[in-house]
Amino acid sequence: MTTTSNTTTTLNNLIEICKDGQDGFRDAAEKVTNPELKTLFSKYSLQRSRFAGELQAVVTNLGEEPGKKGSAASAVHRGWLNLKSALTKGGDHPILAECERGEDYAVEAYRTALAEKLPANIRELVIMQSTALQTAHDDMRERRDFVAV
Repeated sequence: MTTTSNTTTTLNNLIEICKDGQDGFRDAAEKVTNPELKTLFSKYSLQRSRFAGELQAVVTNLGEEPGKKGSAASAVHRGWLNLKSALTKGGDHPILAECERGEDYAVEAYRTALAEKLPANIRELVIMQSTALQTAHDDMRERRDFVAV
């Protein structure tokens, strides 16, 4: 595989991760009862949409075809979020826990991407997005720990 092809594969994986996060946070915003969490999850959903768009532009600039949708695993994750919410009669704690779990996956995917040999300008973008994802992950964990079960 060529360097451009490797880079495209790595970036398309991150696009998939961002699309999954966009969908997951949008679904979470619809399910939580706390208005502050609704706003926060909507903000994170928009952030992931922006990140996916930035990555898609980079792939296009490489002369390749960018990924356009999330993974099948995303649908499974949303199904789990629905099940957990139904089993607990709603409540924000299980939704926060599922969002944190989704962020665990995203943070790890970005770590894997950063272990790859990426061109400097692309690495800079991936680092910036990775930092924002880590911040969101930590925010989910802290909020989960403070919300009653």
